[in-house]
Amino acid sequence: MNWVIYLVLAASVLALSFAFYFFKSMMKEDEGTDLMKKIASHVRRGAMAYLKQQYKVVGIVFVVLAIVFGVMSIFGLQNGWVWFAFLTGGFFSGLAGFFGMKTATFASARTANAARNSLNSGLQVAFRSGAVMGLTVVGLALLDISVWFLVLDAFIPEADHLIVITTTMLTFGMGASTQALFARVGGGIYTKAADVGADLVGKTEYNIPEDDPRNPATIADNVGDNVGDVAGMGADLYESYAGSILATAALGAAAFATSAVEGMQLKAVFAPMLIAAAGVLLSLFGIFLVKTKEGAGMKELLGALSRGTNTAAVLIAAATFGIFAWLFGTESNQWWQVSLSVVVGLLAGVIIGKSTEYYTSQSYKPTQKVAESSKTGPATVIISGLGLGMLSTAIPVVTVGIAIVLAYLCANGFHIQFTAANLSMGLYGIGIAAVGMLSTLGITLATDAYGPIADNAGGNAEMSGLEPEVRKRTDALDALGNTTAATGKGFAIGSAALTALALLASYVEEIKIALVRVGQELPNGVEAAKATLVDFMEAYNVNLMNPVVLVGVFIGAMMAFVFCGMTMNAVGRAAQKMVEEVRRQFSTIKGILEGKAEPDYERCVAISTKGAQQEMLVPSILAILVPILTGLILGVPGVLGLLIGGLSTGFVLAVFMANSGGAWDNAKKYVEEGNFGGKGSENHKATVVGDTVGDPFKDTSGPSLNILIKLMSMVSIVMAGLTVTCHLL
Repeated sequence: MNWVIYLVLAASVLALSFAFYFFKSMMKEDEGTDLMKKIASHVRRGAMAYLKQQYKVVGIVFVVLAIVFGVMSIFGLQNGWVWFAFLTGGFFSGLAGFFGMKTATFASARTANAARNSLNSGLQVAFRSGAVMGLTVVGLALLDISVWFLVLDAFIPEADHLIVITTTMLTFGMGASTQALFARVGGGIYTKAADVGADLVGKTEYNIPEDDPRNPATIADNVGDNVGDVAGMGADLYESYAGSILATAALGAAAFATSAVEGMQLKAVFAPMLIAAAGVLLSLFGIFLVKTKEGAGMKELLGALSRGTNTAAVLIAAATFGIFAWLFGTESNQWWQVSLSVVVGLLAGVIIGKSTEYYTSQSYKPTQKVAESSKTGPATVIISGLGLGMLSTAIPVVTVGIAIVLAYLCANGFHIQFTAANLSMGLYGIGIAAVGMLSTLGITLATDAYGPIADNAGGNAEMSGLEPEVRKRTDALDALGNTTAATGKGFAIGSAALTALALLASYVEEIKIALVRVGQELPNGVEAAKATLVDFMEAYNVNLMNPVVLVGVFIGAMMAFVFCGMTMNAVGRAAQKMVEEVRRQFSTIKGILEGKAEPDYERCVAISTKGAQQEMLVPSILAILVPILTGLILGVPGVLGLLIGGLSTGFVLAVFMANSGGAWDNAKKYVEEGNFGGKGSENHKATVVGDTVGDPFKDTSGPSLNILIKLMSMVSIVMAGLTVTCHLL
């Protein structure tokens, strides 16, 4: 069966080939007038300069961590491949973000110029440019996974062959998560510092339009859309996608380790990879279905994107049954029962996406009510948005809860008893559900990356002074992008919950491997290599009556809030400097407000860059250090508590922040369309304040939480050997 991995490798090459094709097609489009080209070049130069600085800082962190892993391997605390796998995971995660951002900076002016012809032309350029990001992420992830499997398969000794391979591969998941956290936090601080500074001074104090070229922060704002919402998001979803596949493969190796059927363990490892490979093909099919007609409203535009994503989801559900029938055989019912777990994951993703759309789209009542609350000022806008975000957590949490139980039961042949015999198989079903949720990432990420491209296109149209009809079209595309971005965050957060649960089980497997490596049994005398998950829990007294577990739960819950507090305050400090700079330029540079003098755009870009670089280090490093310290002080029970507390609290908090921020943003746009007084009114200013509060909610702290959840799990897995050895001594 080893030849199957070459199918995964072929799918990765196909995805990257189509990404290159869409990129070349976009580059053939006309970039527009000389002024449009000039503005786009400013944004492109600023984005690349920021990314170069970020990679320098992140590179130092990666070198230090790789040295630590190398030293651990020398002392037998980890196998010798870990440091290199860690580096490749970070490299490919950063590369996915880089390619996506490079595409976006070339696509924005071309989207604006295409919108001069028709709404559909603008949609096609923006969406297919977003598809470059989607296909690059899945292509690079599958390339990394397939190549690493081939390398490790050739060099890892035969004892517990697949279990060691799959847990080692999780290390490059840690590299991807580490890079993603830096990209999300740094990019989020950059973009929101610029956005808040531009809005608070430009819109509320001087009453000038969004993206007005007279605003000194407007170029930094457009740069921020690319470094935060494209490069950061690409790295984020790369690690979500790779993490779900790797965690499920590790669970498959453990669940089928004692299977009497020849080759069953290897087939269980390959299954998530093949589902992802099939998702590449079907995502491509869905991408070509996205189109709309001139004059389309929000519902028609949403329908155009839904047609592509829903078609891909239905087809991957059908393909899953064929994949498991081929791998597992049809002699037993297991093939269709596990397939149902994938369907559960897909349905959960659709429900979370629709819930997010309902709470954040200006086409529905919740966001319209937030806009209506502007009649009584900014305070009620903020209260209304906070309440909406809190209420919006119910559907995703209930959905994920039901999905976890159903995926578990489906994989276990609907046996209701949660026993040691079916626990591993049930957890494999939960992991497969996460893979199902992200299997069509090629197109769902295209709808997400489309958003910042459309946003930048609108900015280019405004700064270039294009006719009002063009701006109307780009505004429609931008409003759609806000909703699709919120939906994409919902998918990422939902999959993080399922993947993190699978990583908990992977942590247990890594602890067992670490015990075998140092020649120890479990604390209750059970042989580590043959221990079940229940044996492990009993040996370490992992239950809610153990105070060490409870302390870990509290620390994990605290981490979600401390992390958000640090990143929110970081945005506040950077934004304060931006506000002061924009005010200074308006007051000291004569002729700015009359359009007779050009603002110092570069100064604002430099402020955002410096602020992001300074502020991203502490919260990101804290996410790495806390799991290590918890393991050293509280041991295995404390770490498991930490991961459970971080998962439960972080998931709910992330949904709340993403949906509140999305609703505030679209409430502002709903007013700008002429409702409740329209642009320039007091109601509009109130919604601008709400949107300003929501910016770090939805683009900095909220989306970073799902990375935090998985990074803490990945760090715990990689440091399992250190945790075990420390407590044996």
